Amino acid sequence: MSSVWTHTPTVEEMQVHSENTAVSTMGIEFLEAGDDYLKARMPVDQRTVQPFGILHGGASVVLAETLGSVAANHCLRKPTQAAVGLEINANHIRSVSSGWVYGTARPHHIGGSTQVWEIRIEDEQGRLTCISRITMAVINRPG
Repeated sequence: MSSVWTHTPTVEEMQVHSENTAVSTMGIEFLEAGDDYLKARMPVDQRTVQPFGILHGGASVVLAETLGSVAANHCLRKPTQAAVGLEINANHIRSVSSGWVYGTARPHHIGGSTQVWEIRIEDEQGRLTCISRITMAVINRPG
């Protein structure tokens, strides 16, 4: 299989680029980039749970949007472009109350004006907790 990346992401680069953002505040850690996927994990702790003590659905969406956005921006055809979120949806399948959740983003469509990515979020036992899809708009960078 050939790689989908026009600029191959590295874990170190993604972590540094995410410092002092919602990504680092929520404890999201990038794990690996394969030829057609990007993986990260997020803790289920006081930063990411809702009042009932389970993973907040919005936190799952932050993980999904982070993975989809970072992945999309590594597939751009021109250095003058940026990929920005246009629409995201998420179905919350299973609750999680501790440990880590792991997200994997894979492309469904990488086009010149839009990209569509699917993000599967699983618990530490590999059980699906959330399935999300994000549509990214490819725009020219301002300036």
